[in-house]
Amino acid sequence: MDLTASYRFEATPEQVWDLLMDTESIASCLPGCRGLHAIGPDKYDLELVAGVAAVSGTFKATIAIEEQQPPLCYKLRVDANGRPGFVRGQAVVTLVGENDGTTVNVAASADVGGTVARVGQRLLEGVARMTMERFYGCLAQRVTKVG
Repeated sequence: MDLTASYRFEATPEQVWDLLMDTESIASCLPGCRGLHAIGPDKYDLELVAGVAAVSGTFKATIAIEEQQPPLCYKLRVDANGRPGFVRGQAVVTLVGENDGTTVNVAASADVGGTVARVGQRLLEGVARMTMERFYGCLAQRVTKVG
């Protein structure tokens, strides 16, 4: 599954970067998040409740932030497993500063397997897109506005 999206923030790239690196903000904005804890430099354990169609459950994930170029871009790697299946993916997140704010571009790809993939294959992209919309929308409301 491949997914691309762009999100608008009324803040400088530095402000948006700081928000994207703030674990408290991420945990509170990520739908289904039940815990996000640092386990090393730029590496985190995540517990997440998620589902597609009638298949849902808890996933345990490891997330790594790599190839950081503050405040321009980074790569996010995710390895999640749970009773409903697994997700292994990565995303390149790029911040583009403009006079009146910042656009965050996300290019993600993931392999999904197990029951969640078999039952909800046609719905996976829509659920992923909706989750990203809710996450970035929540973050955009938290950032200090430019001006």
